[in-house]
Amino acid sequence: MKTLYTAEALATGDGRNGHGRTTDGRIDVDLATPKELGGAGNGTNPEQLFAVGYAACFHSALRLVAGQQKADVSDSSVGAKVNIGPTDAGGFQLSVELEVTLPNLDHDTAQAIADKAHEVCPYSNATRGNIDVTVTVTDD
Repeated sequence: MKTLYTAEALATGDGRNGHGRTTDGRIDVDLATPKELGGAGNGTNPEQLFAVGYAACFHSALRLVAGQQKADVSDSSVGAKVNIGPTDAGGFQLSVELEVTLPNLDHDTAQAIADKAHEVCPYSNATRGNIDVTVTVTDD
């Protein structure tokens, strides 16, 4: 792979209850285990950061694919839910639910664009075969 860009970050402290920062300083956050996992919940967590990253990346892929097809993507959005839960082996695993809104397109066209974006998106390609990812087009 020819690298076009590299993002670099460092986590310090007590992992989920520590601190995260990108080397350029644009992200600089306290991390906290969510209350649902027994923590204080007074900071962000890796799942939230992953959800924002995946939603933004998928939305970019969606707009790229739609642009190639000259489809109207004004007022489009992508929501991401990142779920975490235990595995049978004692570890933890993620799953992702992406919700795509393309209000100016009929459902079938929107679904075809979302499916193609799922083939193009780097996050989708990184997770494919590793975690469950569902892509749902809403009719809002």
